Amino acid sequence: MKDRSIHILNFIGLGFFEPAIRLASGEEVKKNVTALFRKVLLPIFSIFFFLMLWSAGSSYLYNIEKDFRIEKAFKERGEAAAQEEKKCIESGNVSCQITTLPSPTQVWLGYKSLLADHYLISEKKRAFEERLASKNAELKENDLPPIEYTGRPSFVDQIFTSLKTVFAGFLLALFIAVPIGIMLGLSETLRSSVNWLIQIFKPVSPVVWLLLVSMIVNTLSKNSDSDSAFVISFISVGLCSMWATLVNTSMGVSSVDKDYINVAKVLQLSVGQKVFKIILPSSFPLIFTGLRITLSVAWMVLIAIELLAQSPGLGLFVWEEFQNGANDSNAKIIVAMFVIGIIGFLLDRMMLTVQKFVTFTEET
Repeated sequence: MKDRSIHILNFIGLGFFEPAIRLASGEEVKKNVTALFRKVLLPIFSIFFFLMLWSAGSSYLYNIEKDFRIEKAFKERGEAAAQEEKKCIESGNVSCQITTLPSPTQVWLGYKSLLADHYLISEKKRAFEERLASKNAELKENDLPPIEYTGRPSFVDQIFTSLKTVFAGFLLALFIAVPIGIMLGLSETLRSSVNWLIQIFKPVSPVVWLLLVSMIVNTLSKNSDSDSAFVISFISVGLCSMWATLVNTSMGVSSVDKDYINVAKVLQLSVGQKVFKIILPSSFPLIFTGLRITLSVAWMVLIAIELLAQSPGLGLFVWEEFQNGANDSNAKIIVAMFVIGIIGFLLDRMMLTVQKFVTFTEET
């Protein structure tokens, strides 16, 4: 049971909990206590230190802004106005609320507010669907489109929208980059012929890809009812992020051991058999390294692309909160920042797990 638990933790990229399991079974107590302190307790201490530093920084910036406002009121309107400004700030009145770096407590309250807002919106959506269930059933019988809920999406809804977009972009990158990478890896002549194209397009900014894709999609979808914002977003994400997979696939295929290629010739394997039975299995470690980078880049550029394309998702949420300027907007932006980072980490762990299923490597 112990070994199985350790194997599962290592497999999913959570091997730093291994000392805790070994310690629980009484194995090499001193060694595992040291390992547990180094791999688990020290990171926990660093989290508390980060939170303390963050809280101190937030208080410092708050006091700077507070002193500035009071001094400005004193210079412009006198002592009475300065005291009034100070009293207003300390009372927490909305009219003179200080908006600067939110404290950890404010961010936690912002998270709870977003969660409560999600439950409220979900309840409204459920009530809407129940109210129009019979009407939509009647429309469906007449082959007419149903009446859909068009209210404001919640923060959780926008998380799932971003995930849908990033996975669509990732799949597009995979289906474009892997076949082209295989062809380039198999032919040195072809690889050297188009290398200049890869080197030029690889560093292009997401903004430029977005503008280019928008030109093409908007032209092709003039008479279409499809969601052009979603299409533009996921195609832009795919084109921005595919280059790591393309380069790694090409490199992996071109570096396959020549003895394997000679064996394929001796066995008189067809091109398809050679690719799927010899080349791809040998290239999987490099291909999956490229796919992990591609997924990370896709998630990173998605936020900027959603913001620019005004496509529903976390990027648009952050921009709307920034524009909103409400008392808790800064706290909600920080919540979104942490959510983006945590999801990025989980996506990388997911790809690492898939990589180990396919390649049986110990890469971390």
